Amino acid sequence: MRSAHAADTLLSQGKTATASSTENGGTPASAAVDGNTGTRWSSAAADPQWLQVDLGATATISSVTLNWETAYAKAFKIQTSADGTNWTDAYSTTTGTGGTQTLSVNASGRYVRLYGTVRATQYGYSLWEFQVYGSTGGGTTTPPTATLLSQGKTATASSTENGGTPASAAVDGNTATRWSSAAADPQWLQVDLGATATISSVVLNWEAAYGKAFKIQTSNDGTNWTDVYSTTTGTGGTQTLAVTGSGRYVRVYGTARATGYGYSLWEFQVYGTAGTTGGGDGGTTGGGGTGPIQGGGDLGPNVKVFDPSTPNIQGQLDTLFAQQEKNQFGDARYQVFFKPGTYNNINDQIGFYTSVSGLGKNPDDVQINGDMTVDAGWFNGNATQNFWRSVENMAIKPVSGTDRWAVAQAAPFRRIHVEGGLNLAPNGYGWASGGYIADSKVDGTVGPYSQQQWYTRDSTIGGWTNSVWNMVFSGVQGAPAQNFSADTKYTTLATTPESREKPYMYVDGSGNYQVFVPSLRTNASGVSWPNTPGTSVPLTQFYVAKPGVSAATINAALAQGLNLLFTPGIYHVDQPINVTRANTVVLGLGYATIIPDNGVDAVKVADVDGVRLAGFLIDAGSGNSPQLLQVGTPGSNASHASNPTTVQDVFARVGGAAAPVAAQTAFEINSNDVIIDHTWIWRADHGAAATGWTVNPGDIGLKVNGNNVLATGLFVEHFKKYDVEWSGQNGRTIFFQNEKAYDAPNQAAVQNGSTRGFAAYKVDDNVTSHEGWGLGSYCNYTADPTIIQDHGFEAPTTAGVKFHDLLVVSLGGMGQYAHVINNTGPGTSGTSTVPSIVTSYP
Repeated sequence: MRSAHAADTLLSQGKTATASSTENGGTPASAAVDGNTGTRWSSAAADPQWLQVDLGATATISSVTLNWETAYAKAFKIQTSADGTNWTDAYSTTTGTGGTQTLSVNASGRYVRLYGTVRATQYGYSLWEFQVYGSTGGGTTTPPTATLLSQGKTATASSTENGGTPASAAVDGNTATRWSSAAADPQWLQVDLGATATISSVVLNWEAAYGKAFKIQTSNDGTNWTDVYSTTTGTGGTQTLAVTGSGRYVRVYGTARATGYGYSLWEFQVYGTAGTTGGGDGGTTGGGGTGPIQGGGDLGPNVKVFDPSTPNIQGQLDTLFAQQEKNQFGDARYQVFFKPGTYNNINDQIGFYTSVSGLGKNPDDVQINGDMTVDAGWFNGNATQNFWRSVENMAIKPVSGTDRWAVAQAAPFRRIHVEGGLNLAPNGYGWASGGYIADSKVDGTVGPYSQQQWYTRDSTIGGWTNSVWNMVFSGVQGAPAQNFSADTKYTTLATTPESREKPYMYVDGSGNYQVFVPSLRTNASGVSWPNTPGTSVPLTQFYVAKPGVSAATINAALAQGLNLLFTPGIYHVDQPINVTRANTVVLGLGYATIIPDNGVDAVKVADVDGVRLAGFLIDAGSGNSPQLLQVGTPGSNASHASNPTTVQDVFARVGGAAAPVAAQTAFEINSNDVIIDHTWIWRADHGAAATGWTVNPGDIGLKVNGNNVLATGLFVEHFKKYDVEWSGQNGRTIFFQNEKAYDAPNQAAVQNGSTRGFAAYKVDDNVTSHEGWGLGSYCNYTADPTIIQDHGFEAPTTAGVKFHDLLVVSLGGMGQYAHVINNTGPGTSGTSTVPSIVTSYP
């Protein structure tokens, strides 16, 4: 084919290629412009799809050669663009032939793309090579040293001085906004260019608080860094630094401040020549909404946004509750947002799959003069099935002086200021089995009353009335004193060793949506607000997913450098959602639900720093998924101590909504230094679909292989073997709630070698350091009440493995425990439903 282009130049080879989707990681966009006819790009099996190449400069285009694989296009266009946004047709056909097509065109542009509208086969589009021929001269590129790569890209930092000085302000092109750090050394600010680039210079526009000693560093993975500039005599002002290096990530790493304040930059600008990514689809570029897959956009029809002037708010809330009150296994999902302001006479009764949140930067920005209510009238006063709902980031002044929040699992109460008391029991004080509070302030008293167990973290309360089985507090100002005994079940830690609050959305002063990503806290006590330390990320740096989008498109957006926001709804995926970039935020609204089809894993996270997963449900699908969520690949060994991955309000369900379904392990944590902050991992014991020992099998709920993993608020229930199995060193759990599988058909079905029953919480024999506080396991063997568990907890007996405040309970005599942990602790007996306890082990 080369002779046909003797007068022209092949312009596309090795240039940046992007695509609407990729079939899998082995068929990236870049493979169509690499000059190798043994590699190819292939798309998802849907119409339309596109592949485009950035020539780097405006060119005159004379011809395009398409070397098709078997899966070709019947109808397609060749289009050109000067800006990658506005496109002009240069060629169009509805009778594509496949094979190798050389198409004469007469056009100009910097960007050239194939836009396919009708596939010739059932598969996606597939090209061995996409070749653009022509000549440069229709325009020129900006010299490499003058190409600004960093503006508008995803920026992160070691710390921020306050919410008004986020990392993003240093790459927004606005010299009136700035990033500033905490007043400590070292500190860093980094930008993800979205693709590996050749770096030629960096401009630092310092505010008065500048760096005296600092480095400029580059990295391909955001973990391993190379110095490209270093100084101990920084001058402040505006510094233009010539550098030679390459990388996807560039950071300024400050080691000595010139003032008593933190580091502060009006702008951090990285110049050079853009390249291609090394992840995911291998050929997409950009980030922060600047690439072919755009960030931002509307939040879809199931997100309801109110402001104080919205008419009939109460009527809309009542309609939503009427739909969702009993909708335990339905498909409808909703997010309700209240913009900053004051709302009077509100009683929001919150049903299934409904999240209610304030859109202020701080909770007190949204004032509800009324109630956020969960009760159990729909279930005859029994609150043990009030799952999957939440309230976050607002102030509530209850009409009666006390708000009612009668919930069970998967119903977080976060970042709330209750200007009164809080009642955690249903009307009539029926059964309740919750629950979780974090980063909240309750001016009055919290009354659990009939609540069987509860975990409260990093909060301030006016008092606490009583305990039932297991009340656990860490970092709670006003918590009751430690007292775990036959009569009182309080486990109280003065601080939480590590915590990072969940990312949340807010509206900035210009009316734009932002996602605030709070910073890591150590030995925390009390609320993080007002002015929670952290970083704001604009919604334009998120791919806003809607139900029906393919996993391939989601993965292309992630590989491009975007974060991910799931709007409310159901998402079926035929391949894992792959999170490969450090500091990626994956946030769900309104209990967005991911269902893996045909036995694939739902979500996989690479062994990288600082990923935030929050606010979504993974529901096992058809087939037998090895894992529903995997954090880090097996054998991961990198340290993430300074920037751990967090998994918050991410829930798993095996069965209940559909049958048959299966998952071998729900969550597998292989990375080190992960924080699991509130999860409910549930193999369903009831549902709209049939459930049973062979209908919705799941062997293990949570498997921890990484070291230094911390779980705060861990609920895991009904798995056929270990509900929790812990192999990593230096693991810690603060609060654990468990029920063994109700549906075990007989003693033989749960026999574990010579041991009767699989422990609810198993620490493997290789472990030499582990600690747990406030852990409880209950049995309710309804299929065979004669089943005996040798123990609820199993661990090696060694000085470094410690447990505090353990309990086991037989619910009405439906099965029994012989011991609490190993061969220690009294067994349960009879039908009295009285806990057997161990206060300290060994």
